[in-house]
Amino acid sequence: MSDPNGMTYGQYLGLDRLLTAQHPLSQHHDELLFVIIHQTKELWLKQIIAELHLALDMIRADALVPVYKSLSRISRIQSVMTLSWDVLATMTPSDYSSFRDVLGTSSGFQSAQFRQVEYLLGFKDGGHLKYQEKGSPEQEALRQALESPSLRDEANRALARAGFDLPAHVTDRDWAQRHVPDPAIEEAWLSVYRDPRRWWPLYQLAEKLVDLDDAMATWRHKHVITVERIIGFKRGTGGTAGVKYLQSTLEKRAFPELWSLRTKL
Repeated sequence: MSDPNGMTYGQYLGLDRLLTAQHPLSQHHDELLFVIIHQTKELWLKQIIAELHLALDMIRADALVPVYKSLSRISRIQSVMTLSWDVLATMTPSDYSSFRDVLGTSSGFQSAQFRQVEYLLGFKDGGHLKYQEKGSPEQEALRQALESPSLRDEANRALARAGFDLPAHVTDRDWAQRHVPDPAIEEAWLSVYRDPRRWWPLYQLAEKLVDLDDAMATWRHKHVITVERIIGFKRGTGGTAGVKYLQSTLEKRAFPELWSLRTKL
C-alpha cells in the first residue's frame, strides 16, 4: 500500500490512465468530444449500479428511510447525464458525419452497464445478453441482474412484508421475465398513497422510485431529440432503427403501478 502522505491528486485518481484512455480514430476535432461524453456516461453508470446494489440491500433489510439517500443520488446523477446531451448537441450533423464511419458497428445500444441499470430497475429483456461476448464479465454481470429481483420486485416484497396482501406471483416469480402491470400491486400502493402518514416510509420510497422513472424518461426524451438533431432518421451505427427505436422506448416505466394509481386517487 502506498504512503497516503506522499499521495498526489493525479495518483489518487489514476489520471495517468484516465486521461490517456481517449483514442479517437480520425483527425476530426469533434470525435474527442464524442468519446469523452460516452466514457463519462459509463463512469456515471458505474456509480448508479453501485448505488442500486446498495439500495436493493437496504430495501431487503427494510431500511426504507436510509435508502432514500442512494435513490436521491441516482436521480441526480441521471439529471447530470441528461444535461450531457446538451454538450453533445453542440456538434453539428456535418461535424458528426466527418468521423461517423470510424465507429463501425459500435453503438450505445451495446452498453452492458446501461442494460444492467435497466435490469436492476426492472426493465427485463434477456435479448440484450447476445450483444455481450459469451462468458465475458460484462455478460455475466448482466445475466445476474436479469435473473435477480429488481428494484421494482424488492419494493413490492417490502409491501408484502408490511402486511399488504400481494399474490405469490408478485413476490416469488421468475425474475428474468418482463414485468407486467398488476392490479394487486397498484391497489397496495394506492392504499399507501391514501394514508401517507401511516405508511410514511413506503410512501417516500414510492416517490423516490417515481423520481428514478421520471429522470429516466427525461433522459430518453433528450436522447431522442439529440440524435434526431444530429443524424435525423438515419439508421444507428449498431444497426438499430435509430430515432424510431429510441422513440419506442419513451413510454417505458419501471414502476407502472406508481403512475397508474394517480388517476384513482
